[in-house]
Amino acid sequence: MAIKPKDNEAFYREVDEEVRRAQLTGYWHRYGKAMIVGVVLLLAGLGGFLYWQHNQKVAAGKNGEAMIAVFDDIQAGRRKEAGAKLDRLAKSDSIGYQAVATLTKADLAIDAGNQDAAIAAFRTVADDPDLPEAYRNLALVRMTALQFDTLDPDVVISRLRPLAKAGNPWFGSAGEMVAIAHIKQNKPQLAAPIFAALAKDEAVPESLRSRAVQMAGSLGVDAIQEPANPVKE
Repeated sequence: MAIKPKDNEAFYREVDEEVRRAQLTGYWHRYGKAMIVGVVLLLAGLGGFLYWQHNQKVAAGKNGEAMIAVFDDIQAGRRKEAGAKLDRLAKSDSIGYQAVATLTKADLAIDAGNQDAAIAAFRTVADDPDLPEAYRNLALVRMTALQFDTLDPDVVISRLRPLAKAGNPWFGSAGEMVAIAHIKQNKPQLAAPIFAALAKDEAVPESLRSRAVQMAGSLGVDAIQEPANPVKE
């Protein structure tokens, strides 16, 4: 925030008084110039930081408006215009908007029936170490789901094993794919406990839990939970 002229005058007056007192003690002659240089550097650094912060806010606002415009274009069926805006956002200085733009491009490619382009977009996000883990995991799960029927089960398991654990936000999708991959490997003993865990995890979507109950049952595991306090008649 800019300092008002009157505040500037008061500030300079205080500095002048301090300098005069330092001169009287001889301190100024020894350290005055170094102090001025230090203050100037400090103020320059602070000014630079505030300017950078302001620019970041301006850029974020512009990116947000551009993203809203993208969704407006998509809703209106203007896919070409949306694609051009997404290309620009994918090259912005904000890694968050880079990821969101690229993921949106993948969704548009899926909607257009271009699975290869969607997979390429998901891979761009999944393989970028500079992006937050949440975006990379989302892209990895979506990419694997698109490729699932053509991937070797070992690849599916190695990709998703870290996410296929209870408590992980992606346990539902990743766990189901890993369990099915184990079945493809003819290893039902590894798939059954995953389906059982999915069936009992209330954080997993109900439709997926229902499938997990059926799959666990077909593998000889009773995954149906009894009420904690059954009502006695």
